[in-house]
Amino acid sequence: MTVPPSGRVVIAGTGIAGATAAETLRKRGFDGEVVLLGADPAPPYRRPMVSKELLAAAFPAEKALLRPPAAWPELRIDLRTGTRIEALDPSASRVALAGGTALGYDALLLATGGRPRSLGVPIPGAVTLRDRHDATALRDVLARPGIEVLVVGGGLIGTEVAASARAGGAAVTILEAGPRILDRVFPQPVSAALEQLHRAHGVAVQTGTAVTEADEISGRTRLRSADGREWIADVVVVAVGMTPDDELARAAGLRVDDGIVVDEFCATSAPGIYAAGDVARFPDPVHGGSVRVEHWNHAQSHGAAAAAAIVGERSPYREVPWCWTAQYGRTVQAAGRPTAGAELILDGDPAGDAFLALALTGDRLVGAVAAGRPRDLRAARTLIGSGAGLPRHLLDGSIDLVALAV
Repeated sequence: MTVPPSGRVVIAGTGIAGATAAETLRKRGFDGEVVLLGADPAPPYRRPMVSKELLAAAFPAEKALLRPPAAWPELRIDLRTGTRIEALDPSASRVALAGGTALGYDALLLATGGRPRSLGVPIPGAVTLRDRHDATALRDVLARPGIEVLVVGGGLIGTEVAASARAGGAAVTILEAGPRILDRVFPQPVSAALEQLHRAHGVAVQTGTAVTEADEISGRTRLRSADGREWIADVVVVAVGMTPDDELARAAGLRVDDGIVVDEFCATSAPGIYAAGDVARFPDPVHGGSVRVEHWNHAQSHGAAAAAAIVGERSPYREVPWCWTAQYGRTVQAAGRPTAGAELILDGDPAGDAFLALALTGDRLVGAVAAGRPRDLRAARTLIGSGAGLPRHLLDGSIDLVALAV
């Protein structure tokens, strides 16, 4: 479906997928109405900063904005923050907004992202971290002297919060139910090195620890694990992942399967409706099947692809996802699926300033992790996307992926 030049495109979600889609529509020459709706009261901002820079006391929130507020009307993008879609009617090509207003569309993009996953155990006063408001509220708590913090969950968000809190002087403990922190993101040698980095900075890391009980004691929060151990802290941050915000699509009868199912052009099962970013499940061009990716860079490129499809520039989405984390001044990047390979080849020490880890299945590169080697990481994305085999003799000794990708 191609939207008429004078038509209206409604975008649900002001995260990076929705904001990029709105900008891309203008870059691709679309001259009709672009309405960008978001429940978040803030203008579009860089959400990776929520667990990093925005927790620092001296960091101004304005620096996280994607664009100055005046830029959106200059682009003729009707940005409506603090606006939630209550219902979707695909047959009438219309959305119902909170307060009873209806808004028709020629194309609709669902870029609603996700919400923090529930731990399943009620925790008094628990904090989750999803938006800028969450970050600034937590920052105010962390600014108190002598604060003690429990972080439940040792994934990317949990470990970044722990690093930020520790850098601010808080006493921090990570409680991770799995055998190691970051085990769904990085292969074992890399996650082990990052765990050691946390310990070296004074963070207590407890793995294999599932929280089963919680209560309040003297104004603080107490957590207990299945084996009877307990911890008491001033604040508990729960960071155990996210669930896609796909209820709107589900209620409207769109195909949903742990996310809104789309094709390689970001189109859903309903004509004129697209989805992109964290909420979308799309065909995996590298590994087959379908996948849902929760990384900033994927959401950005997926939003751009959706906008291109809306204006009729149909090109199958084939981006290899990549992400990064910054902890204690150290940046680690990953591409593809670095935990999916049957074999891991290391070039350098994951605990050092520079290394490269390659995940392979047979002679095919499926994932890579690197620190201090950005050019190799970019080359790895190219090689993963091409599906080209890597001859074993080229992987002996020091590895130059840039040369291999030429």
